Amino acid sequence: MNRESTLTSAIGAGAGIRSLSESPAFSSPPSNDGGEALRGTAEIDGVNARLRWILAVALVSIVVGGTVDLAMDRPARWLSFHVIVETLMIAGALVMATTLWLGWWRSAHSSLALRQSLEAQRLERDAWKASAEAALEGLGCAIDSQFRRWHLTPTEREVALMLLKGHGHKEIAALTGRSERTVRQHAGVVYEKAGLAGRAELAAFFLNDVVLPPH
Repeated sequence: MNRESTLTSAIGAGAGIRSLSESPAFSSPPSNDGGEALRGTAEIDGVNARLRWILAVALVSIVVGGTVDLAMDRPARWLSFHVIVETLMIAGALVMATTLWLGWWRSAHSSLALRQSLEAQRLERDAWKASAEAALEGLGCAIDSQFRRWHLTPTEREVALMLLKGHGHKEIAALTGRSERTVRQHAGVVYEKAGLAGRAELAAFFLNDVVLPPH
């Protein structure tokens, strides 16, 4: 049976077959999705907010303290060294406080835009995944069937699937807890058993005949 008929039959029966991703050999570590990115952004925002509040309180203290000190001193000459130094200190603190507030405002708006963008990406991903669930399930079964025809071991099937997903050797090693050298060896065995030259031919074997529907 050629690969075109294999893919067609498996995709058509996909809704009634368990997804490839449920198989232990093909289970992969959870990805860093939009939810994790949103939580990371919120944590960073919380730390930055606390630091900005501390700096703001310090600057306001300088302004208030300097102003009170000048009022209590009631200097006879406003051009004295003491008055000039304190005036410059107060002015500098005001400038820094204003700059801090503007940066705070820009940061808040930028953070809000980032969270909205991440949320939109997550919703788009979830919508696509839901609409293509049956097709993805069938494609996964078709890929699994072909891997078994090549007599790949469970570890080799796991590495081959990650290669199809676009992961590099170093990334696969980190995700699976293996050394990069071991992953390269598994990848070489996969290519040898499949009679393919490398990752590009592996991807082309499964995706070369995938076309967009006519408009």
